[in-house]
Amino acid sequence: MSAGLTPGGGIKPELPFRPVRVAILTVSDTRDESNDTSGQLLIDRVKDAGHEFAGRAVVRDDIEKIRETVRDWIAGGQVDAVVTTGGTGLTGRDVTVEALEPLFDKKIDGFSVVFHLVSYASVGLSTLQSRATAGLIDGVFVFCLPGSNGAVKDGWDKVISAQLDSRHKPCNMVELMPRLLER
Repeated sequence: MSAGLTPGGGIKPELPFRPVRVAILTVSDTRDESNDTSGQLLIDRVKDAGHEFAGRAVVRDDIEKIRETVRDWIAGGQVDAVVTTGGTGLTGRDVTVEALEPLFDKKIDGFSVVFHLVSYASVGLSTLQSRATAGLIDGVFVFCLPGSNGAVKDGWDKVISAQLDSRHKPCNMVELMPRLLER
């Protein structure tokens, strides 16, 4: 399953592309911008897809620092989506899920399901060690991926990129953006 070849739909190149503003957050106690390969992979893919790269941060596995970074980006009104990498595993230091899920106004349950289907094809049962998740915070999409380069490639290339492409049919998340804060 890849972008454009998804069951029941795909990218319609004849339609107009609408860029999305995407920020990248790496959660790690061992990485910084000089050795953050998964964060850099995401940045490169965001730009290559034609989206606007809206910011980058590398923060330690600390619930408050993770929340503060994401809240600041969202409050600034300069992002449509945040993609995190790291901190979704099962160890005691993996706290990205604990940091962000309580902030979700709505959880995107299907993201985890589809991510695990794609991940299973790559790493088999090892996908069980990931708690990849996604949700909406104040009208901004937040996707939390594992920290490995393979998981980032699977998550962006086979799941997120198609849903952040306004040409993906039968539907995509971009077309929902104007309505996310409706009451």
